[in-house]
Amino acid sequence: MCACANVLLVDDNPKYLKDALPYYGYNVRTALDGIQALEILTTEKEKFDIVLLDVMMPNFDGWQTLKAIRKHEKTKYLPVIMITAVSEEQKVIAGLKNGADDYITKPFVLPNLLARMEAVLRRAEWVKQEKGPQLSFKSNETLQALSPREREVLTLAAKGANNKDIAEKLVLSEVTIKSHLNSIFKKLKVTSRTQAVLLAMQMDLIKN
Repeated sequence: MCACANVLLVDDNPKYLKDALPYYGYNVRTALDGIQALEILTTEKEKFDIVLLDVMMPNFDGWQTLKAIRKHEKTKYLPVIMITAVSEEQKVIAGLKNGADDYITKPFVLPNLLARMEAVLRRAEWVKQEKGPQLSFKSNETLQALSPREREVLTLAAKGANNKDIAEKLVLSEVTIKSHLNSIFKKLKVTSRTQAVLLAMQMDLIKN
């Protein structure tokens, strides 16, 4: 995918990404906090393809900014990747439920972020081509359907339950839960439970 998108980088310490992303063809504009970002997004004519949103910022943090982005008519479908120092899976999934399209934890390597940006922009382009009314995963690639039990497992994972919790809830062994998760990953063509939850929510396979 051509990396020539317009990026709004919302970070109170933006120098690294501000300097690095243009080398990969991205047009980068910065905002130092959520308030400035919302003003740029909602009042100016400049259009952005993606927002990189740091969580820890003064005045208006990343989660507050994300909620405001999702509530505004002009920006509610704008792709957003959260940049966070939080690595706990439960908190990350909670962030995805609030409307983030993906996340990356600090410290990160630039190729990882670039790959995530390209994936999110690809999904957004699929939505435009399909003229869908909301953000959902659209592609020419057919995904296998999840079984009812796999949906149960994924729904509990989306609520932040670990394998042991899911096993106890469904009266199954942890080995069986791992087997179900591996099957889910293969069917959805993802590599982690967080990616599976995100994709499943976008496809309305599970409810928030």
